[in-house]
Amino acid sequence: MSKESKYAICGSLLVKVDTQVYNRFVMVSSGEVVGHYDKTHLFKMSREEKNIAAGNVKADMVVQGFKIRPIICYDLRFPYTAFNDTEYDVLINVVSWPSARISHWDALLKARSIENQAYVIGCNRVGEQQQGGASYYYPGHSSAYAPDGKQLAHSIKEEVISIELDKNLIENTREKLPFLKDRRM
Repeated sequence: MSKESKYAICGSLLVKVDTQVYNRFVMVSSGEVVGHYDKTHLFKMSREEKNIAAGNVKADMVVQGFKIRPIICYDLRFPYTAFNDTEYDVLINVVSWPSARISHWDALLKARSIENQAYVIGCNRVGEQQQGGASYYYPGHSSAYAPDGKQLAHSIKEEVISIELDKNLIENTREKLPFLKDRRM
């Protein structure tokens, strides 16, 4: 699909490597795999570590001139995972974030855009899932934020949203408020 459409396509899936299973983010552009990232922080409240191995490497990938840092779901709660130590342009997070904690999701996405002066794109699932006698609802709240924290898109339903990324906005934000230059660690 990415080869025919000329769009980059990404998402996460379970991948078995030898005896280990990883929750892996994969980015494909022009029909080629650009890179992958294995989820680092496993959600112990759902016993994720019982079935999935944790990754341990940050991964940046370049697509159409934009340096992208992927993270998966629970990684969003750990700012050092998204810490902009490589001057990436876009942070992408794909998740299954339930309605019970959706206000955290909204706040953390915006915070990551402001503190890293990067576009932040978060894609959450929509719908209900029955699991172990419990019912979980996923309300969407897929969003995109500009490097200054301005919300560019928000959705509570299953749909395709299109936004345009502007490298000049990243550069202007970082020049006007040069916080990233003050990092010491």
